[in-house]
Amino acid sequence: MRRGLRLYRRLALGALLLTFVVVVFGAYVRLADAGLGCPDWPGCYGKLTPAHAADVIRDVHAAAPDGPVSLPKAWKEMIHRYLAASLGLLIIVIAVLAWRLRDNPRAAPGVALALVGVVIFQGLLGKWTVTLLLKPAIVTAHLLGGLTTLALLAWLVLRASGAVQPMAAPSHAGRSPRRLQLGARLAFSLLIAQIALGGWTSTNYAALACTDFPTCHGSFAPEADYANAFHVVRELGMTADGELLSNAALTAIHWSHRIGALVAGGALLLLGGALCRRRATFDVGVVLLAALALQVGLGIANVLLSLPLPLAAAHNAGAALLVWVMVWVNFRLGAPRALPFVAAQRRPDPALAMAIEEGRS
Repeated sequence: MRRGLRLYRRLALGALLLTFVVVVFGAYVRLADAGLGCPDWPGCYGKLTPAHAADVIRDVHAAAPDGPVSLPKAWKEMIHRYLAASLGLLIIVIAVLAWRLRDNPRAAPGVALALVGVVIFQGLLGKWTVTLLLKPAIVTAHLLGGLTTLALLAWLVLRASGAVQPMAAPSHAGRSPRRLQLGARLAFSLLIAQIALGGWTSTNYAALACTDFPTCHGSFAPEADYANAFHVVRELGMTADGELLSNAALTAIHWSHRIGALVAGGALLLLGGALCRRRATFDVGVVLLAALALQVGLGIANVLLSLPLPLAAAHNAGAALLVWVMVWVNFRLGAPRALPFVAAQRRPDPALAMAIEEGRS
């Protein structure tokens, strides 16, 4: 049983790291304009690799040199698919092993099985991203699905490792654990909303709609078309009526992301400060504040430096890092039910219970 749990924990950790790579590399593929490098799915022009379809790709590129198809772009797209497929297979193995270990409260088979469903839906979103020609709603949903996978795997790793949840006792700083738990859930929800806004900004290519900071076009109230900025069902670069998306609409998308950053960043800052005031959560509070500072710095740098590809990809990595940290925060606060699909423990783990009691004393 111990050997099986050790293997399960290692596989979950490996899947977590691979998910981080898949999410960041997927953002790189999108930012490098390689999302349609292979315009069919799951292969590339009906072939297993771009090397097998090289002649067709060269002909398409020669006919449209400025188009989305080229051999380097095709390889970027297919490498992302290979990584995502490998992750899917690994998650299936984890789910099978979790079911075999279902009597162990650290296995959480319900979460592992839910992950299989999430990954299957992610595969469909990946397909629709290509076949529906990068519709912003589909691409944004694909990003959120990847981060959902990351969050659930992070929770599985914490659960499988028997990490301590020491926050059952009242706070000496005057703030009850219950209030802190609710604050962490709220901050996590705001972070998710902000990431969705960031995904919408990226998939609509609105990241450079405002090129100055902290103002936008020299104003804190720039001219913006919010009416056409957030229609979900529409084509890339078009309004719901089929007209070209205006600069004012792109400005509305970008400026909304900045406003969201103020709200979500403020909530995370307050939460990090509250965590740092408690001895039991000082470490996770410091990590949260450091991750937040890094992400804010990357966001500002992307605007001032006109969205260089490495910084843009790093900004996506920063979002994934913040998701991981917020899963850790909620777990440490003893609020794992703040995450979706979390199964209740079948029976208490004696070792975990002893650790919690030590944390209380």
